[in-house]
Amino acid sequence: MNWLELAGWTGSAILVWSLLQTRILRLRAVNLVGCVVLIGYNAAVQVWPMVGLNVVLAVINIWYLRRLLATRHDEQTYQVVEVGADDAFLAHTLRVHAADIARFNPGFQPGRLADHSAFLVVRADEVVGVVLVRDAGDGVAQVDLDYVTPPFRDFTPGEFVYRRSSLFTDRGFRQVVSPPGMIAPYYHRLGFRREGTSFVLDLPTSTGTRG
Repeated sequence: MNWLELAGWTGSAILVWSLLQTRILRLRAVNLVGCVVLIGYNAAVQVWPMVGLNVVLAVINIWYLRRLLATRHDEQTYQVVEVGADDAFLAHTLRVHAADIARFNPGFQPGRLADHSAFLVVRADEVVGVVLVRDAGDGVAQVDLDYVTPPFRDFTPGEFVYRRSSLFTDRGFRQVVSPPGMIAPYYHRLGFRREGTSFVLDLPTSTGTRG
């Protein structure tokens, strides 16, 4: 097998591997790499229909990547919907993703939600994240769950909850504390400061009363 054939097989393998990705951003990026490799290979062996196909696929991937990256922090794309802790759809979401939730939030106890405020982060009609918060006393909002569904794992949808400080200050909170022991935390990107095994966000003062 010469280097040209190796390049062709490598491009095909990358393309197949991209289809196994559950994260949409990673899928598009890996697929784009595979397309670029195959464009070079097919051009070298002069299989022009395959060159054309992969050029079109590369353009589609670039378009989607630009769109995903441009809207990853866009409040018009991602909305926060507050639901009751006993909401049936919330319970369904937690049940469907129970194994994945336990993997990234090992300390979460799904059977104790009665005293929590619950927020779903959605894109159109698709749930991309769940944030569950409870009153820990002394003005502290303790986040017990900050979960992102697998397709959006390369994003930080929880930021849309923390960005709207009134969700917390209107309840009388002055600090937000992240779940201790959370796997792959991202809070340092949102203005949280590290404190032990958790991250803490100091909220602006508010004259609102707890509701």
